[in-house]
Amino acid sequence: MSRRYPEWSIDGRDWPNREASQFVEADGYQWHLQRMDPKSKGAPLCLLLHGTGAATHSWRGLMPLLAAEYDVIAVDLPGHGFTRPNAARQVSLPKMAESIALLLEELEAYPDLIIGHSAGAAIGLQLILDKSWKNPLVGLNPALLPFPGLAAKLFPQLAKMLFTNPFVSRIFARWARYPGETGKFLRRSTGSRIDASGLHYYEKLFSRSGHCDGAIRMMANWRLEELQLRLADVEAPVLLVHGQKDSAIPRSAVQKPAELIPQCTVVDVNNLGHLAHEEDPEQLARLILKFAKKHVKR
Repeated sequence: MSRRYPEWSIDGRDWPNREASQFVEADGYQWHLQRMDPKSKGAPLCLLLHGTGAATHSWRGLMPLLAAEYDVIAVDLPGHGFTRPNAARQVSLPKMAESIALLLEELEAYPDLIIGHSAGAAIGLQLILDKSWKNPLVGLNPALLPFPGLAAKLFPQLAKMLFTNPFVSRIFARWARYPGETGKFLRRSTGSRIDASGLHYYEKLFSRSGHCDGAIRMMANWRLEELQLRLADVEAPVLLVHGQKDSAIPRSAVQKPAELIPQCTVVDVNNLGHLAHEEDPEQLARLILKFAKKHVKR
């Protein structure tokens, strides 16, 4: 019988940046997080929030580059990677942001910079709004708008149906174990071509039905309408980065929220898809550090 959830003692043995990993209890979760900091003390803190279906492995290349100047924390979101779900905790956008805020309180860590990929950008903005923070945020191929029209009503219902059917995640996990299928899925759904190491970790995660459940459960509770209405209240400087080959988030879905956020800049990166930060971490690090140099208070 296959294991339902990723196991740290097995799946984590070759986890990227493993030496930076730790487990912390907060708000009913035992969080898996990774923390890196530069040798110099008093460095500003950077929080990394991955997107739906990913985990801390997605920052494997970018995190060490940022850690040259920042104290960097990356977390596995609830139900993702090695952070197990908690049935008593909701994974809606506001509740997930609240849980992460409680984790940061437990760590006594308050971010000077937030970087969110895809849905992680929405969580970061929710944190900024709920906590009245003014720290800058970088959204990498951000997912900030609800689906248009009928899809807005149908997609959450479909996700709920999938989540309540235990066979869906098991079938997906079984399918992901076939050689080459995860790579094909990622290329179709993201437009990105990541290296063999990255595919290896996605294969590990996608082959565990518990991780797939976590992603589906998150989608089933995801609502962006309220966040969209609040974007004009964001007082923080924001940089939104869009990959030219992103097949998941169209350019228009980045430009529209950018027009609602008062201090927002959009930068396009050529020949990269939805997982741009995994395809070319050096280029993304340069963009982030240039933006942060201007906006992060030291």
